[in-house]
Amino acid sequence: MFIVILFLFSGMVIGFLLHKKVKVIKVSDKMSTWFIYVFLFLLGISVGSSEEIMNNFGKIGVQAFILTIGAISGSVLASFFIYKRFFKEKE
Repeated sequence: MFIVILFLFSGMVIGFLLHKKVKVIKVSDKMSTWFIYVFLFLLGISVGSSEEIMNNFGKIGVQAFILTIGAISGSVLASFFIYKRFFKEKE
């Protein structure tokens, strides 16, 4: 976990130092997008090769759907209340 935090903060520092270099930002944006694609592909391979996950895919899918609906609903409600409280102009 420490190494993850170290990489995150070192990236933040480098990003802060290079934030005015537009070309570097564009290249890093494209690279990070492609790295995410590669990581998702590798995650798919890992999930697909796990017999336990594939055998329980229906049950896991229902639980994931319920968690997703709950997370989206909570985010929408929180956003609504925050908007009403802090951003909406008083009439």
